[in-house]
Amino acid sequence: MSEPTRGTAATARSVLVTGGGRGIGAATALRCAQAGWAVAVNYSRDAAAAQAVVARIRSDGGTAFAVQADVSDEAQVLAMFTRIDAELPLLAGLVNNAGVVDVGARVDAMSLARWQRMFAVNVFGSFLCAREALRRLSTRHGGAGGAIVNLSSAAARLGSPGQYVDYASAKGAIDTFTLGLAKEVATEGVRVNAVRPGIIDTEIHASGGQPERAKQVAPQVPMQRAGTADEVAQAIVWLLSDAASYTTGSIVDVTGGR
Repeated sequence: MSEPTRGTAATARSVLVTGGGRGIGAATALRCAQAGWAVAVNYSRDAAAAQAVVARIRSDGGTAFAVQADVSDEAQVLAMFTRIDAELPLLAGLVNNAGVVDVGARVDAMSLARWQRMFAVNVFGSFLCAREALRRLSTRHGGAGGAIVNLSSAAARLGSPGQYVDYASAKGAIDTFTLGLAKEVATEGVRVNAVRPGIIDTEIHASGGQPERAKQVAPQVPMQRAGTADEVAQAIVWLLSDAASYTTGSIVDVTGGR
């Protein structure tokens, strides 16, 4: 693994963006760097994509490094945070973006293995990363405070019948997790919010077997178009920032009105 650029890392607040090698995660990592954050770009398998994001950040004078971890694996999450402690000690933010979807199917055609994977990555992975972040951010543990932003989905409101009821259910769990955790740590200097994207034109649709889904569903959106990863990233970066200092327990829809 490559080393982070030296210099600003000693003074800049740092943020971990899980699933930061593509789509919303990559756009968020880039926007965070532009806002002055030092960025740990997490990836599970695609090292090249994460390193490409890191290279873009460094070429613009920012500080970043890539760190591998499958967020559903506790040992890998612990190792990731240990490395962040060594490289970017002023951790002040977490973006729980890593997530998976599967091919469209009815519930009566889904397997237990599919459900276990869906919740292991999308829910348990967010819990694991939030737990480790809190142990560093919360004033209860001697931290200086910070912010956590979870990635939910409009599917949590819509249910995704006939396609992704399991994914929608996992994201519904993220909504509840966000609300409960925000209240739990509200007096400990940590704000917890979520962003609920709608139809966003990213690679995740291809991983679900529908690469053209964003274009196909766009007519159902009041704004008549799919959103971009950067539009979601801007909402995430605002929630991380001091401009959102009185915002916690909020779920921000970025859905084009859907």
